[in-house]
Amino acid sequence: MDALPHYRPHGNEVAVFEHAYRNRLPLLLKGPTGCGKTRFVQYMAARLGRRLYTVACHDDLTAADLVGRHLIGESGTYWCDGPLTRAVREGAICYLDEVVEARKDTTVVLHPLTDDRRILPIERTGETLHAPAEFMLVVSYNPGYQNLLKGMKPSTRQRFVGLAFDFPPPELEAEVLAGESGIDLPTARRLVGLAGALRALKDHDLEEAASTRLLVYAATLLRSGLPLREACHAALVEPLTDDAETIAALDEVIDVTLGG
Repeated sequence: MDALPHYRPHGNEVAVFEHAYRNRLPLLLKGPTGCGKTRFVQYMAARLGRRLYTVACHDDLTAADLVGRHLIGESGTYWCDGPLTRAVREGAICYLDEVVEARKDTTVVLHPLTDDRRILPIERTGETLHAPAEFMLVVSYNPGYQNLLKGMKPSTRQRFVGLAFDFPPPELEAEVLAGESGIDLPTARRLVGLAGALRALKDHDLEEAASTRLLVYAATLLRSGLPLREACHAALVEPLTDDAETIAALDEVIDVTLGG
């Protein structure tokens, strides 16, 4: 059996996911970018022994991208299932990451799967698929990165059980960094302390906070031999902003926090 993806629970998220799965309830994950939502879903799919279909949602994502479409091949026209349809047929877990980024009409195809019907009508083939007990729909989004044009309607939100995510507590986040990158725990703690200082700037100069994912990148660069400040600049500064003054301010925070 393959090892489970590296994930450290820091709340009741595993229990909520398992109860939702057993009771055939769709699940909504809310939390900042890079805080571990996707890794959590990967971990739970492996824990439950279910295949996982992950869709990174974007502005051009259509219902056909999820359900499927007719294609033209050497033998003529044939139907090709989309990831949502494959997940329903196989009794897999379908994860729609940043679902609010998808076009508004896309969520309409989810509604019949998120109530007691648990069906997926496929208009172009005339099929109506009934989701098996093993099928689960999971969606996520970042509440801090929404605007009036990109939000989840209350009527859609109330079809899901919800789980709120945030960055792990400092000691746990340090353990995650050490486990993911192979750096020693004291160095991991220094990076987590730096992340705390950078996150304090959120909503002042930055749209997004320094994520756990970016911390792992910094730790990985450091582990491979890149000097500490260069690793932090490449992983924790440049991805967060293009503004020269903000870059300089973040570099100053790095110098002060790391004892520069």
